[in-house]
Amino acid sequence: MLKRNIYLDFSYLLVIAATLGAVLVLGAVVAPVIFHSDRYLVGMLIDHYNMGMIMGEIFRRFAYWAYFLAAYIAFYEVYMYKMGKRDAIAFGAAVTAIFSSLMFAAVYVPKILLMQSMGKEATQSDTFANIHIASEIDFKLLAIALLVLFVRRLMLLRID
Repeated sequence: MLKRNIYLDFSYLLVIAATLGAVLVLGAVVAPVIFHSDRYLVGMLIDHYNMGMIMGEIFRRFAYWAYFLAAYIAFYEVYMYKMGKRDAIAFGAAVTAIFSSLMFAAVYVPKILLMQSMGKEATQSDTFANIHIASEIDFKLLAIALLVLFVRRLMLLRID
Protein backbone atom coordinates (compact mmCIF):
# COMPACT_ATOMS: atom_id res chain seq x y z
CA MET A 1 0.00 0.00 0.00
CA LEU A 2 2.84 2.39 0.81
CA LYS A 3 4.55 1.92 -2.57
CA ARG A 4 1.27 2.55 -4.39
CA ASN A 5 0.82 5.84 -2.56
CA ILE A 6 4.37 6.92 -3.36
CA TYR A 7 3.86 6.15 -7.04
CA LEU A 8 0.49 7.89 -7.05
CA ASP A 9 1.92 10.96 -5.33
CA PHE A 10 4.91 11.03 -7.67
CA SER A 11 2.77 10.64 -10.79
CA TYR A 12 0.42 13.38 -9.57
CA LEU A 13 3.26 15.82 -9.00
CA LEU A 14 4.76 14.85 -12.35
CA VAL A 15 1.49 15.51 -14.20
CA ILE A 16 1.03 18.84 -12.41
CA ALA A 17 4.62 19.92 -13.13
CA ALA A 18 4.50 18.78 -16.77
CA THR A 19 1.24 20.63 -17.32
CA LEU A 20 2.59 23.77 -15.69
CA GLY A 21 5.60 23.51 -17.99
CA ALA A 22 3.35 23.05 -21.02
CA VAL A 23 1.20 26.06 -20.07
CA LEU A 24 4.27 28.23 -19.64
CA VAL A 25 5.85 27.04 -22.89
CA LEU A 26 2.64 27.47 -24.87
CA GLY A 27 1.99 30.93 -23.48
CA ALA A 28 5.51 32.33 -23.30
CA VAL A 29 7.30 30.55 -26.16
CA VAL A 30 4.99 29.02 -28.75
CA ALA A 31 2.41 31.81 -29.06
CA PRO A 32 4.96 34.63 -29.43
CA VAL A 33 6.95 32.66 -32.02
CA ILE A 34 3.83 31.80 -34.03
CA PHE A 35 2.45 35.35 -33.93
CA HIS A 36 5.82 36.86 -34.85
CA SER A 37 6.73 34.27 -37.47
CA ASP A 38 7.32 37.04 -40.01
CA ARG A 39 10.59 37.70 -38.15
CA TYR A 40 11.79 34.14 -38.72
CA LEU A 41 10.45 33.20 -42.15
CA VAL A 42 12.43 34.65 -45.03
CA GLY A 43 10.42 35.18 -48.20
CA MET A 44 7.36 33.42 -46.80
CA LEU A 45 4.77 35.47 -44.98
CA ILE A 46 1.81 34.11 -43.06
CA ASP A 47 -1.00 36.51 -42.26
CA HIS A 48 -2.30 36.97 -38.72
CA TYR A 49 -5.43 34.91 -39.42
CA ASN A 50 -3.41 31.85 -40.48
CA MET A 51 -1.07 32.29 -37.51
CA GLY A 52 -4.21 32.13 -35.36
CA MET A 53 -5.31 28.98 -37.16
CA ILE A 54 -1.98 27.32 -36.28
CA MET A 55 -2.27 28.41 -32.66
CA GLY A 56 -5.88 27.22 -32.57
CA GLU A 57 -4.81 23.75 -33.67
CA ILE A 58 -2.07 23.66 -31.04
CA PHE A 59 -4.57 24.61 -28.34
CA ARG A 60 -7.16 22.14 -29.68
CA ARG A 61 -4.65 19.37 -29.14
CA PHE A 62 -3.69 20.71 -25.72
CA ALA A 63 -7.38 20.65 -24.76
CA TYR A 64 -7.29 16.83 -24.70
CA TRP A 65 -4.53 17.02 -22.10
CA ALA A 66 -6.55 19.61 -20.16
CA TYR A 67 -9.48 17.17 -19.94
CA PHE A 68 -7.12 14.45 -18.68
CA LEU A 69 -5.62 16.89 -16.19
CA ALA A 70 -9.02 17.84 -14.76
CA ALA A 71 -9.99 14.19 -14.33
CA TYR A 72 -6.64 13.27 -12.77
CA ILE A 73 -6.73 16.15 -10.31
CA ALA A 74 -10.31 15.28 -9.34
CA PHE A 75 -9.40 11.61 -8.85
CA TYR A 76 -6.32 12.34 -6.76
CA GLU A 77 -7.93 15.00 -4.60
CA VAL A 78 -10.98 12.82 -3.89
CA TYR A 79 -8.60 9.99 -2.98
CA MET A 80 -6.66 12.28 -0.62
CA TYR A 81 -9.92 13.49 0.91
CA LYS A 82 -11.04 9.92 1.57
CA MET A 83 -7.63 9.12 3.07
CA GLY A 84 -8.14 11.99 5.52
CA LYS A 85 -5.42 14.18 3.98
CA ARG A 86 -7.51 17.30 3.63
CA ASP A 87 -6.00 20.70 3.02
CA ALA A 88 -7.85 23.93 2.23
CA ILE A 89 -5.08 25.42 0.10
CA ALA A 90 -4.66 22.27 -2.00
CA PHE A 91 -8.43 21.96 -2.33
CA GLY A 92 -8.82 25.56 -3.49
CA ALA A 93 -5.98 25.25 -5.99
CA ALA A 94 -7.32 21.92 -7.25
CA VAL A 95 -10.83 23.30 -7.79
CA THR A 96 -9.38 26.33 -9.57
CA ALA A 97 -7.17 24.13 -11.78
CA ILE A 98 -10.09 21.83 -12.64
CA PHE A 99 -12.40 24.75 -13.38
CA SER A 100 -9.89 26.69 -15.47
CA SER A 101 -8.72 23.65 -17.46
CA LEU A 102 -12.32 22.68 -18.24
CA MET A 103 -13.21 26.28 -19.15
CA PHE A 104 -10.23 26.41 -21.48
CA ALA A 105 -10.86 23.03 -23.11
CA ALA A 106 -14.66 22.99 -23.20
CA VAL A 107 -15.53 26.65 -23.66
CA TYR A 108 -12.77 28.89 -24.95
CA VAL A 109 -11.03 26.61 -27.44
CA PRO A 110 -14.27 25.42 -29.12
CA LYS A 111 -15.63 28.98 -29.35
CA ILE A 112 -12.39 30.32 -30.80
CA LEU A 113 -12.18 27.47 -33.32
CA LEU A 114 -15.81 27.99 -34.30
CA MET A 115 -15.25 31.68 -34.92
CA GLN A 116 -12.09 30.91 -36.89
CA SER A 117 -14.06 28.51 -39.07
CA MET A 118 -16.45 31.37 -39.92
CA GLY A 119 -13.64 33.24 -41.61
CA LYS A 120 -11.28 36.11 -41.09
CA GLU A 121 -14.06 38.65 -40.48
CA ALA A 122 -15.37 36.76 -37.44
CA THR A 123 -11.91 36.81 -35.84
CA GLN A 124 -11.77 40.58 -36.14
CA SER A 125 -14.94 41.13 -34.10
CA ASP A 126 -15.18 42.43 -30.56
CA THR A 127 -16.74 39.12 -29.50
CA PHE A 128 -13.69 37.19 -30.68
CA ALA A 129 -11.35 39.68 -28.98
CA ASN A 130 -13.25 39.33 -25.70
CA ILE A 131 -13.24 35.52 -25.84
CA HIS A 132 -9.53 35.55 -26.66
CA ILE A 133 -8.71 37.86 -23.73
CA ALA A 134 -10.83 35.73 -21.38
CA SER A 135 -9.02 32.59 -22.55
CA GLU A 136 -5.64 34.24 -21.88
CA ILE A 137 -6.74 35.18 -18.36
CA ASP A 138 -8.03 31.65 -17.81
CA PHE A 139 -4.73 30.19 -19.02
CA LYS A 140 -2.80 32.39 -16.56
CA LEU A 141 -5.17 31.38 -13.78
CA LEU A 142 -4.49 27.74 -14.65
CA ALA A 143 -0.74 28.32 -14.40
CA ILE A 144 -1.07 29.96 -10.98
CA ALA A 145 -3.39 27.23 -9.69
CA LEU A 146 -1.02 24.51 -10.89
CA LEU A 147 1.95 26.20 -9.27
CA VAL A 148 0.13 26.57 -5.94
CA LEU A 149 -1.16 23.00 -6.12
CA PHE A 150 2.28 21.59 -6.92
CA VAL A 151 4.03 23.50 -4.13
CA ARG A 152 1.33 22.75 -1.57
CA ARG A 153 1.15 19.02 -2.32
CA LEU A 154 4.96 18.85 -2.23
CA MET A 155 4.95 20.59 1.18
CA LEU A 156 2.28 18.21 2.46
CA LEU A 157 4.35 15.22 1.37
CA ARG A 158 7.27 16.48 3.43
CA ILE A 159 5.00 16.70 6.48
CA ASP A 160 3.72 13.11 6.14
